[in-house]
Amino acid sequence: MSGDFYTASILPYAGIIIKMCRAYTNSQEDFEDYYQEVCLQIWRSRNNFREQSAWSTWVYRLSLKVCLTLLKKSRHAKDHFASDSLPEEAAEETPAFDDESLNQLYHAIRQLSEIDRGVILLYLEEKTYQEIAEITGTNANNIGVRIQRIKQRLRKLLDGKVN
Repeated sequence: MSGDFYTASILPYAGIIIKMCRAYTNSQEDFEDYYQEVCLQIWRSRNNFREQSAWSTWVYRLSLKVCLTLLKKSRHAKDHFASDSLPEEAAEETPAFDDESLNQLYHAIRQLSEIDRGVILLYLEEKTYQEIAEITGTNANNIGVRIQRIKQRLRKLLDGKVN
């Protein structure tokens, strides 16, 4: 991947890529793998961008798809290779941030459904309902209701009222 492409086409969107990857991983190692894979897929797929939407929308959508794909592969691998002879993964999450409240928020976000994680991250990025719908491949009319439900669930999770 050329440095120019990374600097011009990926780096400006690194914030959302990082947030997406954090929402779908529990360790620094997994985060780094996800981030690298998202950047690689953006580079590999750059010629598939048809300018039917903004570049940022395309990057967000591809980031979400890559994270969901890696998460499913990871779950499949764990199910496939599960046995008593393999060491158990640590249940503890690796703190990603120095700010404890931010770590708690990401812990709560990781407890949401896979698609809801993406929706709330895009909402926090101040994307419009239409943009969120386009990125997630859902209906814009349902995004507002979905976001309100996600907020309620996060409040309960953060207040310790839901396991």
